[in-house]
Amino acid sequence: MFQRIKRFLKDEDGAVTVDWVVLCAGIVAMAAFIIATMGSSALVLAGSVTTMLSDWAPFTN
Repeated sequence: MFQRIKRFLKDEDGAVTVDWVVLCAGIVAMAAFIIATMGSSALVLAGSVTTMLSDWAPFTN
């Protein structure tokens, strides 16, 4: 019985999968945080650029 428990505790199969799941979850959480933080600022900047370009009249005489 103790041999089976020792073998189970030494077994590392699946540990890499857990590492990848934690790593991917961290990346997704970081991306969501960045999008939430910078999303509204990017929309304001895009609106400013749109206004500037619509008011710009190149090559007028």
